[in-house]
Amino acid sequence: MVISMPLTSALTAPVPVAAVPAQLDLADALLALLREADTEPRPDQQLEALTLAVAADLPVLLWGEPGIGKTAALTQLATALDLPLTTVIASVHEPADFAGLPVIGDDPATQGVPMAPPDWAVRLVRAGRGLLFLDELSTAPPAVQAALLRLVLERRIGALQLPPGVRIVAAANPRASAADGWELSPPLANRFVHLQWVHDHEVVVRGLGGTWPRAVLPRLDADRLAAAVDFARRAVCGLLAVRPNLVHRLPTTETRRGGAWPSPRSWEMTLRLIAFATAAGVDREVLSLLVRGTVGDGPGLELLAHLDRMELPDPETLLADPAGAELPERGDLRQAALEAVVAAVHHRPERARWDAAWAVLARALETGAPDLVVVPAKTLAALRRADWPVPNTVERLAGTVALDERVDRSVARAKAVGGAHR
Repeated sequence: MVISMPLTSALTAPVPVAAVPAQLDLADALLALLREADTEPRPDQQLEALTLAVAADLPVLLWGEPGIGKTAALTQLATALDLPLTTVIASVHEPADFAGLPVIGDDPATQGVPMAPPDWAVRLVRAGRGLLFLDELSTAPPAVQAALLRLVLERRIGALQLPPGVRIVAAANPRASAADGWELSPPLANRFVHLQWVHDHEVVVRGLGGTWPRAVLPRLDADRLAAAVDFARRAVCGLLAVRPNLVHRLPTTETRRGGAWPSPRSWEMTLRLIAFATAAGVDREVLSLLVRGTVGDGPGLELLAHLDRMELPDPETLLADPAGAELPERGDLRQAALEAVVAAVHHRPERARWDAAWAVLARALETGAPDLVVVPAKTLAALRRADWPVPNTVERLAGTVALDERVDRSVARAKAVGGAHR
């Protein structure tokens, strides 16, 4: 006969002592399995921008809503780069924790009062390298932000100098979603490369399945280092030479002053980022994230447009050798190069140059989209002098590209004149 125990008795029945550790061990084993994850090489522009800024030894500030994965990204980055991670919650510290704690010695009148650093800073110095993660930066009150200025820029805490192998990354929530949040002070904000951290649906789904993107430092080309520095200097100095009002522009609103804005300091950071991006050959979208995150959207976009103009081929070089003309792959740059060729002919109109320009357009037609040739061809046709015969190149273009009636009339008139002379 089966004797059943009342439910209340079953709930209150003592559990064998040996069973509790066994269940906790199983729980720990399950948690360990849940923490296991692989990584894979996967295009991720924001992660690539973060790793490039870390390689350039610039402080980075990740902005994102709570729970977006900023802390997890930093943990994975430290693991991938084999850097010991030190996390400091800025908002729970006092200013003295970053400026140094005064320690009175035997004779302060002669020896002074040294400023002792906190234990985590001492551990970083002993390790000689590491990733210092300043979390919840937007919840740090103004006094703490002021104490962080020297740490972020000079890497000094009290009397202690952090070694060059220590990189600094911070994270913050927008003020509206931060716990008792503050706007960043302009001096502190201007010391960071600001990156907006957003989630990618596919990355999250695949990561929860056990595979996250792999953080990899950019591969710098040793043969391009000197050229990369020269290009970066010419880019920044060339823009600021014609746009001097961009050298320093403090935003008018408190919120924008807590983000990226142009100053001599942030332009120096931008120059470094361009040099690293050029030496590594990174995607232009990655460079766009970094540049706009350093000097702001407006100046950053102007700089990117200036970089595009710098990469355009010399129109005189194209006119000198149309058959070997190397035109940009990007459509907007290709059209700009063709329009520059036509403008060069307009500046010095000669028959040989006019013929060469048509050969350049034919080359563009062979190597790219036909629609990019339409506008330059219309403008070039209008530059024809009455005594200039139409080259055979024009007929090939007219048969492929829908030129306007003015071009067609010009071709017909030239053929008629040529037939009369024959």
